[in-house]
Amino acid sequence: MRFIVSTSTLLKHLQTVNGASSSSTVLPILENFLFEIKDGNLTISATDLQTSMTTSLAVESKEGGKVAVPARILLDTLKTLPDQPISFNIDDASFSIEISAGDGKYKLSGENGDDFPKIPVVENASSVNLPASVLTEAITKTIFAVSNDELRPAMTGVFCQLSEEHITFVATDAHKLVRYRRMDSKGDKSSSFILPKKALTLLKAALPSTDVNVSVDYNATSAFFKFENINLVCRLIDERYPDYEAVIPANNPNKLVIDRALFLNTLRRVVIFANKTTHQVRLKINGSELNISSEDLDFANEAHERLSCQYEGEDLEIGFNARFLIEMLSNLSGEEVTLELSTPNRAGLLIPQTNDENEDVLMLVMPVMLNNYN
Repeated sequence: MRFIVSTSTLLKHLQTVNGASSSSTVLPILENFLFEIKDGNLTISATDLQTSMTTSLAVESKEGGKVAVPARILLDTLKTLPDQPISFNIDDASFSIEISAGDGKYKLSGENGDDFPKIPVVENASSVNLPASVLTEAITKTIFAVSNDELRPAMTGVFCQLSEEHITFVATDAHKLVRYRRMDSKGDKSSSFILPKKALTLLKAALPSTDVNVSVDYNATSAFFKFENINLVCRLIDERYPDYEAVIPANNPNKLVIDRALFLNTLRRVVIFANKTTHQVRLKINGSELNISSEDLDFANEAHERLSCQYEGEDLEIGFNARFLIEMLSNLSGEEVTLELSTPNRAGLLIPQTNDENEDVLMLVMPVMLNNYN
């Protein structure tokens, strides 16, 4: 088997799917890319058995075949080569690979492509189509709130809820929660599933900036994403997602409207002086004035800043982990945000002021108990 391809084109495709491969000591074959050639088309696959990615590109080749190629050594070699044609010669009996590029020749040992795990195919699937921009936005706005707690597997992914009116994406780690809803995308019927974080991270990196259509097929066990020349398939998290609607407080009489960038930069400064374990900041709202303060008693550090805001409601003092607020404000868009509050021991809601009627974003953050210094 022999084929010729440009180094930069091959490298770009390999980097797209590389994240799906695994450094598995139990199954060393997972440390390889699967190269399959058919009718002048090279399909490259990588998998860790939970998530698989494939991409395809045209190459110069007169024959077909397949081989498993060691991922790390191939990537490291291509990164150092200039953009030029590169030829691969694979011995069909021993699977040894000889690469020729310019004046250089490199040899490495491949493996039998038949030993590579089979990439799952779509069976009994329902489907929905989403623009790449919607999917990118949904992943960006939710993935930071996903839990890393393996004891709560349902919360280690993003919950995707399809209805005939809209599509909702939800992520939570019990300290913060994000609900991202699109009114301009909907399913044919009501259904829901949990997408793992790794697959969404790979998907976000691979999605193009041009607004192509992404076909999403899903069944009881897996979800399949297809766009341009890329396919991604992942095993769904087989757990029941917590009732997130029950956590969102319905009645929040205190509403604060503030410039998002100003609020964000103030928190970034004030948290520097906060306790390094709790990252606690205190928000004290009097009329149209918001006082943000923090202190670290162990080092006698403290910070106070005063901002003007629009506020409806009773004077209030509430504590938050500043890191959660900073993450949320960083992932919101729009010039202004509304912070809706009820009492110091109930969750606060961050809602961006946006003109996009197709997008509904709500972020929830749990408060922290204040130690009463003044």
